[in-house]
Amino acid sequence: MRFYLTTPIYYVNAEPHLGHAYTTILADAAARAHRLRGESVVFLTGTDEHGQKIERSARKAGVDPRAFVDGVAATFKALFAELQISNDDFIRTTEARHRAAVETIWRTVLAKGDLYKAKYEGWYCTTDELYVPETQLVDGARCPTCGGKVEWLEEENYKFRLSKYQQPLLDWYRTHPDYVVPQARYNEVVAFIERGLDDLSVSRTSFTWGIPVPDEPGHVVYVWFDALTNYLTAVGYGDPSAEAQARFATWWPADVHLIGKEIVRQHAIYWPAFLMSAGLPLPRRIVSHGWWTMDGAKMSKSLGNVVRPRVYVDAYGLDAFRYYVLREMVLGADAAFTDEGFHARYTADLANDLGNLLSRTTTMIARYCDGVVPAAAWRDDLDGQLDDVARGVIAEATDAAANFEFSRALAATWRLVSECNRYLVSREPWSLAKDPAARPRLEATLHRAADVLRVVAAPVEPVMPASAASMRASLRVAPEPWTTP
Repeated sequence: MRFYLTTPIYYVNAEPHLGHAYTTILADAAARAHRLRGESVVFLTGTDEHGQKIERSARKAGVDPRAFVDGVAATFKALFAELQISNDDFIRTTEARHRAAVETIWRTVLAKGDLYKAKYEGWYCTTDELYVPETQLVDGARCPTCGGKVEWLEEENYKFRLSKYQQPLLDWYRTHPDYVVPQARYNEVVAFIERGLDDLSVSRTSFTWGIPVPDEPGHVVYVWFDALTNYLTAVGYGDPSAEAQARFATWWPADVHLIGKEIVRQHAIYWPAFLMSAGLPLPRRIVSHGWWTMDGAKMSKSLGNVVRPRVYVDAYGLDAFRYYVLREMVLGADAAFTDEGFHARYTADLANDLGNLLSRTTTMIARYCDGVVPAAAWRDDLDGQLDDVARGVIAEATDAAANFEFSRALAATWRLVSECNRYLVSREPWSLAKDPAARPRLEATLHRAADVLRVVAAPVEPVMPASAASMRASLRVAPEPWTTP
């Protein structure tokens, strides 16, 4: 009855865009769904504020790194508030509690014998803070993840014995076939491990903006070793107090790390290996979503083809924006963002289908029943068919939401909306109202339509909380937990 969910912590080298908003909205919808199931939830998001890229961005902006990250982190917090994100914690890697956690796991892994000093010579992508083997370079000079130019790096640092954990990782994956979702990402991770793992550099000496390596002047902790540890920090790791240790025992391991597909390797290989070394349980599942594209290319700050969520929220409303991004992207696949697609979804799904069903149902209840949803004493096969569709939709939508498949959940829900619209067209309550003898059939029809809207409000609530509340207010019904039949 507890659910610990995390987003990646977002790199603060620039202001947030659609990619950040989508991941966080998806996590928010999942967190809301689990709360509706009666579960206790910790939903964590935050910002990743260390590394060479941030140091360079701060220098370019003419400010010190701390002032730079404070400003950008504030924009993330402001956006998430505008998007009505219901996170329970917002972590920043510049916080004292996080430094304590990083120092704790570093010392633990060092004591295990899994860290050693060595000289690193090779290619490095500062954009992704990623070491790139020469065999993986694109055109001999570009990062395979972001396409940016790599640079040659020579420095002394600490290495983590990642190769030691190749077989333990393979064993783990073979006994946990649903550890990484979707299946294509799972297959990629296993194939990568099977090709062989090299030891991983986990400290840097060519810059200073990061958490200092304990007892080792001149070294800072590699940004990924630092950033991934945030998932431990937020539930009490590194804090020696009894309260923090009890919290950690309750909430770790995380139930789901929700991430974009570009950082699967770090979460599905590096992170489990660090945890194995530290003697800590592994997270239960890693859920990876696809990329948003525009004009055929992945959205990225470097290309400049990014969507600013505020533009669409201001034009269409928050719930419409949340609906579009969750309805449009199928989990694991990429999705194209277009103005035409947004407007089409808004018009067809929200205005014509759901909006029309709600408007005419409540209008007819007000006109023919004095604003009170009538009882349903009359029934025929058409009512039974509608009830059957509703039961099927409830089962599919709740199952899909539990698996982060909100596109499927919403598609199922809109099948019920469409079925109810057809039901009203078939029944013609506006005609029944003219015949006093048809009063039982009229009341049953309006009752069924209102009850469909009550049912629809439940799967809609995690995605469009304000709309669900408005629908219930129109029907004068109370919010319902998902455990209620």
